[in-house]
Amino acid sequence: MPYLKTYDLFISHAWDHNEEYERLVNMLNTAPYFKWRNYSVPRTDPLPGGRTLGAQLDGQVRPVNAVIILAGMYVNHRDWIQKEIDLAQGYRKPIIGLYPWGQERAPVQVTQVAVEMVRWNTDSIISAIRTHAL
Repeated sequence: MPYLKTYDLFISHAWDHNEEYERLVNMLNTAPYFKWRNYSVPRTDPLPGGRTLGAQLDGQVRPVNAVIILAGMYVNHRDWIQKEIDLAQGYRKPIIGLYPWGQERAPVQVTQVAVEMVRWNTDSIISAIRTHAL
């Protein structure tokens, strides 16, 4: 088997709407010939070390190869997702937007900053990561 790059990824998510995040993590974990590390703070282990959420987000976004924005959560969690977008742009990290499940449209705030918008298809998501990740 050829050497596989391990992609360091940050996935936007909200702990109170965790279903899409968990679905994406499962898709990435089960994708053949794809290795990745999750830099997101999971619901089961929030904010280690007493850090503020803003400092935690900075530490998560800075080292990654790409940021994946779950566009379906933008409206309800605009402030924190915008902070994630701002951090990604500040560190010049590529942003991959994921359309809301079963939807044709996404918030313009996400589509304008994404290097690519993809749908809920494992091959499309992995292809976008491989194409755009640093």
